[in-house]
Amino acid sequence: MPREWNTPVREPWNAVIHQLLQAVDHHNHLLLTTGDRWHADKAEQLRQYVRELKSWIHQQEGRT
Repeated sequence: MPREWNTPVREPWNAVIHQLLQAVDHHNHLLLTTGDRWHADKAEQLRQYVRELKSWIHQQEGRT
């Protein structure tokens, strides 16, 4: 489903966030198939980065 709205601040980050979430999904898949907890740690680090990035985007949008 396409986005219903966008902003100039958000636009360049959309593809990046999408790729990061795909990486989280892949780490979760590898965690489930291999049991290697390293993938759980990496998935959490990526989720934290996405949370921080989205927060920064919202702050930037509030300045415009």
